[in-house]
Amino acid sequence: MTFTFRPLDPLKDAELLHGWVTHPKAAFWMMQDAKLEDVERAYMDIAADEHHHALLGLDEDGEPAFLMEKYDPAHRELVGLYEPRPGDVGMHFLTPATDTPVHGFTRSVITAVMAHLFEDPAVQRVVVEPDVSNKAVHALNEAVGFVPEREIQKPEKRALLSFCTREQFVAATGVTA
Repeated sequence: MTFTFRPLDPLKDAELLHGWVTHPKAAFWMMQDAKLEDVERAYMDIAADEHHHALLGLDEDGEPAFLMEKYDPAHRELVGLYEPRPGDVGMHFLTPATDTPVHGFTRSVITAVMAHLFEDPAVQRVVVEPDVSNKAVHALNEAVGFVPEREIQKPEKRALLSFCTREQFVAATGVTA
C-alpha cells in the first residue's frame, strides 16, 4: 500500500474527521462526545499552532485513509514530562473504523507515517505516548521499532512513553525515508 499526505483542512475535512474520531473504535482518540463544531475548533487550533500539525493520509486513489498528527514535544503534549532532545518529534495517528478491514492496513499506515516523519533530515527520533491500556497500538509501535521507556501521567491518561530512532525504524522495517 502506498500513501501520500496533505495538510488537513479543518473546515473542509471536519465532517469526515467527526465520523472518524467519534466512532466507538476510536475511544483512545478521546473525542467520543465531540460535536462537529468541536472537531472544527480542535483542528483549527492545530492549524494555527506552529508546533502541531495535522495531515490526512491518502490512498492510491487520493481518498482520505487516515489521520496523522505531528508535534514538537518540547512545546506540546509532553512539556515537563521528559527531557526532549533536538530532532525529537511527537506523533499520533488514527485509522478510521471500517466494515471491510484490509489485513495489514494499520501496520502499513504506521510505517508510512514513520517514513514520512523521517523524510525530514532534522528528525532523529519519534516519541509517542499511547494510553497504557492500548495494547494494540503498543504492538504496532514495537513492529516499527519503538521501545517503551516508562509510564508517565498525562492530564488525560496514563501513557507509555516510547521512542523510535531513525536506526531502530530502519532495522525493524527495512524502510528508509
